[in-house]
Amino acid sequence: MSDRRAEPTAAQKPRIIAVANQKGGVGKTTTAVNLATALAAAGEAVLVIDLDPQGNATTGFGIAQTERANGSYRLMSGAGTPDETVRATNVPNLALVPSEPDLAGTEIELVGAPRREFRLRDALAPWRDSAPYAFIIIDCPPSLGLLTLNALVAADAVLVPLQCEFYALEGISGLMRTVESVRRRLNPKLRLQGVVLTMFDRRNNLSELVAADARGFFGEWVYDTVIPRNIRVSEAPSHGKPVLLYDVRSPGSQAYIALAAELLKRERRTAGAK
Repeated sequence: MSDRRAEPTAAQKPRIIAVANQKGGVGKTTTAVNLATALAAAGEAVLVIDLDPQGNATTGFGIAQTERANGSYRLMSGAGTPDETVRATNVPNLALVPSEPDLAGTEIELVGAPRREFRLRDALAPWRDSAPYAFIIIDCPPSLGLLTLNALVAADAVLVPLQCEFYALEGISGLMRTVESVRRRLNPKLRLQGVVLTMFDRRNNLSELVAADARGFFGEWVYDTVIPRNIRVSEAPSHGKPVLLYDVRSPGSQAYIALAAELLKRERRTAGAK
């Protein structure tokens, strides 16, 4: 894939959403990649920032390991501006700040740095009130370290993918405590965007029980749309494509299209209430 820059669009105030869960394997990156793609397909200008050193979101957009220089590490370190680190993807209306190999050492580098929790927020300051994107989606690492903390400090809201398995609600408690702590100490505007149930299997009674527990605990914060277990969703990253490009008719693609529509509906309702 070439390193061409994304075409600029009209400036607007972006909605910055961190997709986070400290537990791995819950569909976090899959949700970041495919929700962003579905939003772009709906006509929204979207930027994905891959803040996970594993770089799975970058892989999901078909960018090879050898093409990942000048990305999120440079953005976090201040060596690159937002405009300099953004590149186009194979998805219309969607751009990416790729993960870099050097990002793995960022948490150690930031330990003694001034304003270490604000590095990403400061880097995105030029776009806080006027950006060429309606949505900036940050894919966080599966941990509650400094990279995730930076994402939460920079974000307007956090979207939590919740796997439909036995330990799901127990594992999410640490993240919610962190979100509340960040809101109190570092980012009073941070809100819960919502909880997305992932890897849902209607043939499994456990999925139904976890979904019911999640809705009982989080109430209306849980999206009506659930993301099913779907082999096409799992296959798509190996082809360097979001599932919407790999097989738009698959149940996984249709679920993410529905999730994007629900998110946009909630956004409009929230904006209208202000």
